[in-house]
Amino acid sequence: MNRVTLMIPALNEARALPATIANVAALDPQPDEILLVDGDSDDDTLALAIAAGWRTMVSPTRGRGPQINFGVDQAQGEVICILHADSLLPTDAIAHVRAVLQDPRISLATFMPIIRGKKTRWFTTAHNWWKTYYPAITHPHLFVRGVRLLFGDHAMFFRRADFLRIGGIPADATIMEEADLCIGFARIGKLKMTRKPVITSDRRIAAWGPLKANYIYLKVGLAWTFGMRHRLKDMYPDIR
Repeated sequence: MNRVTLMIPALNEARALPATIANVAALDPQPDEILLVDGDSDDDTLALAIAAGWRTMVSPTRGRGPQINFGVDQAQGEVICILHADSLLPTDAIAHVRAVLQDPRISLATFMPIIRGKKTRWFTTAHNWWKTYYPAITHPHLFVRGVRLLFGDHAMFFRRADFLRIGGIPADATIMEEADLCIGFARIGKLKMTRKPVITSDRRIAAWGPLKANYIYLKVGLAWTFGMRHRLKDMYPDIR
């Protein structure tokens, strides 16, 4: 049975981590490895992860893309599941990951995101699902080859060997790094969003409001589409 590494790339996530730690502790079965890859936080992120018994390391380069690359390189599992620090998995997540990747045709898969805080954000959840089909409009040549935009808050999972085979995430991808992964993984297999839910935080929507948040999501997606990678970070400020 393939070993599963649950990887959490994090930066200043001390507020979100207690709920994530409790969620991960309740997983049955447990992952074979829980790895937090820190971007040199200046809060208690590392201390909380260490107290939880997680394996921790600090990436030499800050940014979700570089942190994921570094973590995959160091991971001990044959299968990697990327969990955002503000997201919560179903109890049987690890069994689900193993079951889905028994199909050798699937190179990259995710859970189905539901955006929730004090209430469920159904409109943005629907937009999040609809965004996965952006390539049908913006990159039809990629869409017909199987590219669908799956995102980090969907809790992506894949085989470590396949990630290394496609070269990981481009070094300059700090925002929308998932899009580059989807293009790479589509070259070697199928992409799939499963129906198993993952709960992801609505903290950006709570901070910006639903209309502004969905406008920003759309703007970032279009900017990536038209090759404006250098502007993405300015368009998508951190919310902690």
